[in-house]
Amino acid sequence: MTTQTATAGLQEQGGTDFKRVGVWIASVGIWFLPLLWIDPTTYAVLTVAGLAMGMLIFLTASGLTLIFGLMDVLNLAHGAFFVWGAYVGFSILNALQLVGWVEGAGTAQSIGSILLCLLAALVVGGLMGIVLEKMLVRLTYGSHLKQILITMGASLILVEILKVVWSPNDEVVTVPSAFQGSWIVMDVIVTKFRVVAIVVGLAVLAAIQLVMNRTKLGIIVRAGVENKEVVETLGYNIRRVFTGVFCAGAALAAVGGTMWSIFKEQIHPAMGDENLIFALIVVIIGGMGSVTGSFLGAIMVGLAFNYVAYTMPPLALGANIMIMAVILLIRPNGIMGKE
Repeated sequence: MTTQTATAGLQEQGGTDFKRVGVWIASVGIWFLPLLWIDPTTYAVLTVAGLAMGMLIFLTASGLTLIFGLMDVLNLAHGAFFVWGAYVGFSILNALQLVGWVEGAGTAQSIGSILLCLLAALVVGGLMGIVLEKMLVRLTYGSHLKQILITMGASLILVEILKVVWSPNDEVVTVPSAFQGSWIVMDVIVTKFRVVAIVVGLAVLAAIQLVMNRTKLGIIVRAGVENKEVVETLGYNIRRVFTGVFCAGAALAAVGGTMWSIFKEQIHPAMGDENLIFALIVVIIGGMGSVTGSFLGAIMVGLAFNYVAYTMPPLALGANIMIMAVILLIRPNGIMGKE
């Protein structure tokens, strides 16, 4: 290695380290800068709310990063999977209300009702993902423009079907009794369902990491992304694998929709597109294909949104867009994206 090559390598490494330090300083700043103008008790309440919101955004963003980052598919129908999951969860809760598993339910029944809602959303979202991938998306691999157009059209159709099946009106979602109200911990109000959201988000992160890094399926998926021809020569059906990845991404979006609807206690047909904006911001911040990056990005977005919304509500979404722009300037591939 020549002196010039070694010097260039050191400069590049130094520049990369500087970018990483800059990103982590910005991340830490989001946690602690609000203490300059928010009193500690309010700050603690907003932090818990921000963590819960971040976990809920991560549920949707994790599915998007699987489809976008691993399969290189620009799926704008992701918001439709999200809103279908929300309405499926709403319907399951209404059905369970008739047998006393929602209002006036005990802890076990409340947990059971949430699990049934998530399972139903998982199944419906997964089936929708399989159908969409086999019928439409499979025809557009390698062409981002076709993917955008065809998934946008599919999203519009799915939302219109949803309006026919349910209604175009806003609906109120009933939270199971055990998760209504809040706890008071050292003068800090902690809403019960926010704790549930944090637990579910962490569980999904652990499950994805386990599958992707510790199972044969995860190895096949990651290998297929790098070189699908080699994987096919080993006897694996890469199309079937990619269908499974798309199915998993759609299912996660639907689960996110169910959790978000209970968190907000209301649903409406346009909520999928609204949440898709947050998911796209998170995926870009975290880095394409990085589930861990999406998790960190979701936490940043959730915290920043709540801190800014408390002091300057109209600027809450704009603050997240600004964070995305700053991180892209410092590190264009995102926090955990590959160089």
